Amino acid sequence: MRTALIILGGLLLFGACLASRNWLGGGGPDSIALAVRIFIPLWLCAALFNLYIGVTRAGYSLREELPIFAVIFLIPVVVATLVWYTSRH
Repeated sequence: MRTALIILGGLLLFGACLASRNWLGGGGPDSIALAVRIFIPLWLCAALFNLYIGVTRAGYSLREELPIFAVIFLIPVVVATLVWYTSRH
C-alpha cells in the first residue's frame, strides 16, 4: 500500500510539473519536454530518499529495497516519458 501511495505521489508530482509548463516555457511539446526534464531529477531525489528511509529506519537491507526503488522510480518516469513521446507525434 505504501509503495502505491509513493507511486501516486510521483504521478502527482509529474502532474504538477505538467501544470506548470505554461509558466516554464509555453504550451507546446517543448514545454512538455522541459517538464519531463525537471520531473525526472526531482523524482529521482524523492525515490532515493525513500530508499534511504527504507534502509536506515525501516530496517530493510539495500538488497531488499532496490527492487522497490526501481518500481517506485520507473513507473512515474515511464508515464512521463510516454506523455512526452506521444506529444511529439
